[in-house]
Amino acid sequence: MKPALQLKIGQNLTMTPQLQQAIRLLQLSTLDLQQEIQEALESNPMLEVEDEFNSAPEAEGAASNETQEAEGETATASDSTDTDLDSDQYSTSAEDNWQDSIPEDLPVDSGWDEVYQESLPISSGSISDDENNYLEQRGTVTETLQDHLSWQLNLSGLPLQDVVIAEAIIDSIDPDGYLSSSIEDIMEGLKDREQFQNCAFELELEDVEAVLGYVQHLDPIGCAARNLQDCLLIQLETIETSPFLLEKTRKLISYFLDMLGSRDFTQLMRKLRVKESELQEIIALIRTLNPKPGSSISTEHAEYVTPDLFVTREEDHWKVDLNPDIAPKIRIHNAYSGLIKRADNSPDNTFMKNQLQEARWFLKSLHSRNETLLKVGLEIVKRQQGFLEMGEEGMKPMVLHDIAEAIGMHESTISRVTTQKYIHTPRGIFELKYFFSSHVGTTSGGEASSTAIRAMIKKMIAEEPPRKPLSDSKLANMLAEQGIKVARRTVAKYREAMNIPPSNERKKLI
Repeated sequence: MKPALQLKIGQNLTMTPQLQQAIRLLQLSTLDLQQEIQEALESNPMLEVEDEFNSAPEAEGAASNETQEAEGETATASDSTDTDLDSDQYSTSAEDNWQDSIPEDLPVDSGWDEVYQESLPISSGSISDDENNYLEQRGTVTETLQDHLSWQLNLSGLPLQDVVIAEAIIDSIDPDGYLSSSIEDIMEGLKDREQFQNCAFELELEDVEAVLGYVQHLDPIGCAARNLQDCLLIQLETIETSPFLLEKTRKLISYFLDMLGSRDFTQLMRKLRVKESELQEIIALIRTLNPKPGSSISTEHAEYVTPDLFVTREEDHWKVDLNPDIAPKIRIHNAYSGLIKRADNSPDNTFMKNQLQEARWFLKSLHSRNETLLKVGLEIVKRQQGFLEMGEEGMKPMVLHDIAEAIGMHESTISRVTTQKYIHTPRGIFELKYFFSSHVGTTSGGEASSTAIRAMIKKMIAEEPPRKPLSDSKLANMLAEQGIKVARRTVAKYREAMNIPPSNERKKLI
């Protein structure tokens, strides 16, 4: 077949660099946004942090510049009030009229580097990567369980051989505080140590067990235990109470711990030969013991959440505000933008023009992000006023499509806005995704939120008789009496999602 050229007309979805940047900023969390703004400030000389104390013009008649102050935007949620979001005000000086000739859109499917020059390189006097890593890691070191035990071991004053044995035992402890290796395996590994190869005496199993007993009484008490019974008995030795209570508690832990787990209180009273009130004291004493002593030395970092939105009550309506502290206020640098000349095509002047236009687009993307976040937050508050007033039981069913249709955006945009964005309410701080839930039909033809149903189940279980907990079938029947149609397996699914054990494991003594 002879090659030929053909012309076809079609439609393709393309994205401009501005849209790509706006989408990227939209899905960033608060911490990532702060880092993105900081990188923009460091790479673009046309951007500067706005000083709220010295924001007045330097001289009378000086040109004003574009600013970005979307953090101050507020909106209110009320059934009788329509809300208009104020957009940022941009102004340009007479000397910057040449900016009108700059195109508003870049070519589609292109990047910033394809159109504009790269930013100035960082000076050689900046902090190196190694120094940066050191500064970031400093102050974030956490103490492990092995570190905590070794620190106490160094202050013990034990002989060198015992210290080596104790170190081997500590290295064999898992994060929960239990030995992950047998005493025999630990002893076999110690025989290869230099301290015991030329030793005058032979290492015996009794020596390892003696040091093991010392390690088990370090803080936290009960670490290096072989099993749960051993762990609880070690902790029980340090408790001062009546000999009768200690004896019965020790007997229960040693022989009838499985029976306690199955909540067979009648058999326990018969086996221990105790009354119900005495069994209650025994169980209360066991609850003071820690089945996982190693977990008290946590190596996890504390996670802090900065809310993006604030919800407050004002008279008869709810008010939604952007958090002004989530990002620094930035603006166009007044001095640098004034140095740009309209007809100058020199490399330096062209570079400054490109940086100025990139800064303008960055500010507009920030404004678009804040405006979209505020719109979504306002619509969520409008629909979930029952939650703000009554709690989880007042939650209404809502999906992404509902918000997208209300504010005229795509569901993917709503998904990006609500991911890793948090809102501060009088009932606590919640991720925006928390307010979205599926629905269950009611006998009256309406809908109930799955979040509200979970709250109702939790409330019913909290009020159930301790001796006769409610089964999943009984919970489903009680919900049906309130007009909510849910199956028993659905109740079981919601209960498991809230980490609530089944009825046979919730049985208690009064």
